[in-house]
Amino acid sequence: MSANRIDDRDAAAEIKGRMSSDERREQIVEAAIAVFGAKGYVGTTTDDVARAASVSQPYVVRLFGTKENLFLAALSDALERLLAAFRSSPGLGDMDERRERMGQTYLTLLEVRGLHQILSHAFLLGAHPVIGPAARAGFARVWHFLREEAGFDAEEARKFLAMGMLINTMVGLRMTEEYGKDAGMTELFDECFPLSMQMVLAEAPRVGEPW
Repeated sequence: MSANRIDDRDAAAEIKGRMSSDERREQIVEAAIAVFGAKGYVGTTTDDVARAASVSQPYVVRLFGTKENLFLAALSDALERLLAAFRSSPGLGDMDERRERMGQTYLTLLEVRGLHQILSHAFLLGAHPVIGPAARAGFARVWHFLREEAGFDAEEARKFLAMGMLINTMVGLRMTEEYGKDAGMTELFDECFPLSMQMVLAEAPRVGEPW
């Protein structure tokens, strides 16, 4: 199939679905978060993302240029969603209540498939010449938010980040499969999600799912 015919197909899909180019871009970025989250940067191709977004691979390349640019766009979107969710969390009450509400808010982001995992992947790419600086800047933004906007002291911010990293690890490992089967992992889930167990079990990716 020629490139022109592929572009025509994408244009027709936009018209048929009444999606603007910006909306189509958002659709691709959301698919990229899911696919990069599941397969990592190295294991993902632009074709993987195109199939997940139901568009052609040349269309993805036309919008983003390279896989690197696509990953950066997905990482930026994931970080913006994370900080927006934290900012939407009510600020009333004492620090324990605020931390609990923000923790629950973090779990609701499981609805954005791959968000927790893409952050984990990005934070392992510190040696990459382009992604590394973006990942470091994003991690620093989260820390500054916790300290300067959320009002956490350094110890509280450290504990909150540590719990978030533990949650990311459990989601990335798809440990929900072990809940109710392995006593130790069941204990860990009960400790981490005492108020959100059913939501986590329903929303977290399973072993048999592609992302």
